[in-house]
Amino acid sequence: MGTDHQPAIDANDHAQRKVLLWVLVLNAGLGVTLLIGGLASDSSSLIANSLDNFSDAVAYAVSFLAVTRGARWKAAAAAITGVMLLLLAGGVIVDALRRFVSGSEPLGMSMMMLAAVAVAINVLCVKLLRSHRGEDVNLRAAWTMSLNDFVSNFGIFAAGGLVLVVGSNWPDLAVAFCIALVAVYGGISTLRDAAQTQRAASSNKGHAHD
Repeated sequence: MGTDHQPAIDANDHAQRKVLLWVLVLNAGLGVTLLIGGLASDSSSLIANSLDNFSDAVAYAVSFLAVTRGARWKAAAAAITGVMLLLLAGGVIVDALRRFVSGSEPLGMSMMMLAAVAVAINVLCVKLLRSHRGEDVNLRAAWTMSLNDFVSNFGIFAAGGLVLVVGSNWPDLAVAFCIALVAVYGGISTLRDAAQTQRAASSNKGHAHD
C-alpha cells in the first residue's frame, strides 16, 4: 500500500484534528478582530498581523485535512503554508511602504489593547499545540506560526507604547516590517521542512518497492 492512501482515523489523528480545529477558529476570529481594529486605528502592524492570522487559519484548515493523509500529502500542505507566509510578507512590506510615503496616524492605545488580546489568544494556541508539535511537518508548521504570532504581538504592544510617546507612525511601520521578516523566516523554514519530508517520503516509497 502506498504512503498516500488515507488510513482510518486513530485516536492520535483525532486529537490532532481537534487541536487544529480549535486554533483555526481562534485565528480566524482574531484575524477579523485585528483587521477591523487595524483599519479603525490606522495601524499597519495590526493589519499585517490580521493578514498573518488569516493565512494561519487557512494553513490550519489545510493541515486539518492533511492529518489522516500520507507524508507526501502532508509535505504538500506544509509547502502551501510556507508559500502563504512569503506572500503575506510581500503584502505587508508593500502596505508599510505605502503608509511610509503617504503617511498614517496610528492610535497607540488601540494597538496596545488589541495586541494584549492577541497575546492571550496566542498563548492559548501555543498551549494547545505544544504536545503535538513534534508529530509531523504540519504540526511543526502550526507551532512555528503560533510562536511567530506571539512575538509579533509583543512587538505591536511595544510599538503602540512608542507611538503614544513619540507621536509618530515609525514604530508601527517598523513592527509591520519586522512581522514581514518573521513571516519570511517562517515561510522559508516551513518550505525546507516540507522538502525534507517530501524527500523522506519518496525515499521510503522507493525502498518499499525494492
